[in-house]
Amino acid sequence: MFDSIAGLPFHPLIVHATVVAVPTAAVAVLGSALVPRFRRWAGILPLAITLIAVVLDPISTSSGEALEERVGHSDLVEKHSHLADGLLPWLIFLLVAAVAVTWVWWRDRAGDAAGRVGRVTVAVVAVLAVAAAVGTTQQVVRIGHSGAEAAWGDTSGS
Repeated sequence: MFDSIAGLPFHPLIVHATVVAVPTAAVAVLGSALVPRFRRWAGILPLAITLIAVVLDPISTSSGEALEERVGHSDLVEKHSHLADGLLPWLIFLLVAAVAVTWVWWRDRAGDAAGRVGRVTVAVVAVLAVAAAVGTTQQVVRIGHSGAEAAWGDTSGS
């Protein structure tokens, strides 16, 4: 299903959306967790971007598997594939953080003392968001680097 579009492999096309969505989600969740003014401005945006990233991950993985069948197996492709399989758990962790940040935003919108979230809760959500954002970002960088090595590693000409 996720093989090609107009004769072009689908994987390099969809991966670019994933490579933009995942770090953008991480930054949005992090910003909302750490900066109240950003949280008030962003509202549900961090959650929405994270949901998009979660949806893009299996599409990217499936299209990568289809591409692997086309180009054949190599150690570099295997490494890339193995790293890519590790992104979804990080994205789910980021999604949990995005839900927590959205919950803080929602409670703060109430405006009264009963709706406000305590400092300890906000601090716990911030720690959760930092861990999820850092882990997700480092994983997507490692995946991207290994994918570049797999695609371009033997083109040095030397």
